[in-house]
Amino acid sequence: MDWRQSNILKLQRLKMNKLTGLIAAPHTPFDKNGDVNLPVIDQLAELLIKQGVKGVYICGTTGEGLNCSVAERKAIAERWVTAAQDKLSITVHTGALSIADSLELTKHAETLDIFATSIIAPCFFKPGSVDDLVNYCATIAAAAPSKAFYYYHSGMTGVMFDMEQFLIKADKVIPNLAGIKFNHVDLYEFQRCKRVCGGKFDIPFGVDEFLPGGLAVGAIGAVGSTYNYAAPLYLDIINAFNRGDQDLVTALMDKVIGLIRPLVQFGGVAAGKAAMQLHGIDVGDPRLPIRALSEQEKQDVVAQMQAAGFMDHQPA
Repeated sequence: MDWRQSNILKLQRLKMNKLTGLIAAPHTPFDKNGDVNLPVIDQLAELLIKQGVKGVYICGTTGEGLNCSVAERKAIAERWVTAAQDKLSITVHTGALSIADSLELTKHAETLDIFATSIIAPCFFKPGSVDDLVNYCATIAAAAPSKAFYYYHSGMTGVMFDMEQFLIKADKVIPNLAGIKFNHVDLYEFQRCKRVCGGKFDIPFGVDEFLPGGLAVGAIGAVGSTYNYAAPLYLDIINAFNRGDQDLVTALMDKVIGLIRPLVQFGGVAAGKAAMQLHGIDVGDPRLPIRALSEQEKQDVVAQMQAAGFMDHQPA
């Protein structure tokens, strides 16, 4: 078997795999000086494995990937591979404002024992059409041909093309296209993406507080930031949904609302980092331009999180 046949078989296996269960989007830990604190990644991985999370999506929005250097992002990816101990599926976000940086990160990811790479659309100089976005993604996906590739669809970029049309066009030119990390509340678009091209694509759902809605329209995997510290609660929601216990789903969503409130009040990244204190893990403050919380604000976040009651839920 030559290398071409080997790559084809590997791609076929990758496309058969899907991101199922909960996929956490972990925080990048920084020390008091603002440098990446690599050893804390080991603590994060240990917690996620213990809490029943199936994978991680690293250096994305929650992971402040765009606020890290290329060298830092490479080191973070390498540490996660070691820390995961083959117990977590790893997707590395390699998106950047510069395509040169994104290509370098993606080529590096190709050398690692990971499941997939992923990119968000550039959000300063933006693609002007679906075709432009497909061409951009195809160029980067080709830099890691043995890894699955997910486009990261987020309204934060301001790039809001129809994702069904993206999949139709990208299917023809990106051999390792696995699907879309769908961080949007448009469940009609989500459903169309699930069905397009014979339902071949994986569309993990990315809005934590809309999880029951995602489940109702076919989500089998979910990527989110609050799964870093509240995964058992969400697993109980999934189990209740699968049993058809809507009353329990509704009751458990009261706790989700409670834990989301401080994220809205104080900012998702900064408040999420403070919430990790509930598990005894110090991931530091976010990098500028995200404002670091005062000690009092961090205490307020932790208090509100505790009052939400999700810490009562334990791994099965």
